[in-house]
Amino acid sequence: MNASHAACASDDAHPAALAVVIPAHNEARDLPAALDAVRTAARHPALADLPVVTVVAADACRDATPAVADRLGAAVVTLPGRNVGAARAAGVAHALHLLRTHGDRIWITTTDADSLVPPHWLAHQLHHARHGWQCIVGTVRLSRHPVLPAATVARHNAHYFAGRPSLLHLWCPPHVHGANLGVAARPYLAAGGFPALPHGEDRALVTALERGACRILRTDECPVRTSGRLDPRAPQGFGAFLQQLTLDIAPSADVPGHRSTGLAP
Repeated sequence: MNASHAACASDDAHPAALAVVIPAHNEARDLPAALDAVRTAARHPALADLPVVTVVAADACRDATPAVADRLGAAVVTLPGRNVGAARAAGVAHALHLLRTHGDRIWITTTDADSLVPPHWLAHQLHHARHGWQCIVGTVRLSRHPVLPAATVARHNAHYFAGRPSLLHLWCPPHVHGANLGVAARPYLAAGGFPALPHGEDRALVTALERGACRILRTDECPVRTSGRLDPRAPQGFGAFLQQLTLDIAPSADVPGHRSTGLAP
């Protein structure tokens, strides 16, 4: 765990509503499973009587992503720009508007359209928010994928868990994932929200929160399962990182259609 020593604003510890924001670029195939996982998490008994709003930010989609999200009960905001930072920001803004009667007593969570949150994910976020944390930075685990080589998984895990102590509860994960992130509305707005970056918007937000002395919990207690696909939506995002790991292990001829992104492992 890691936190600043700044006192938490009292209202931040008592969320009156929760928002789940999912950016999506051509995710009609994977989005239903992601939304189903979010719906399951929203039905957790710990969230009784708390409203939960899910917003899908459909970013430059050429497929049925907006229609799929709408059919499955999510609010939808559409954008033309193919920019994940702008998409997350627009999704959060729309969620805050929908929940405006709750003022800034809103807990904002974000995940991804190719990710599956566990059933206790929102309960986990709410529990720590009620204990004074203003931001929760969680971890991910790779899902199996037909084109993901076992060697890539092994190399990813060696990189991801490097330095993890044998007493797992003492691990302070250095990673930041938009697929597993939560923040109170007040510090989120004070930090300027997600910047309009094509990648790294999650890390930029957490850095801004750190500068603002936000109480940040880094934890591996509730990892999100994320896709091991090698056709990344963000040009330098997590999928591109896996792609580069694969290219570093095998000759590029063994990975048809993939080319180096220049992303360091």
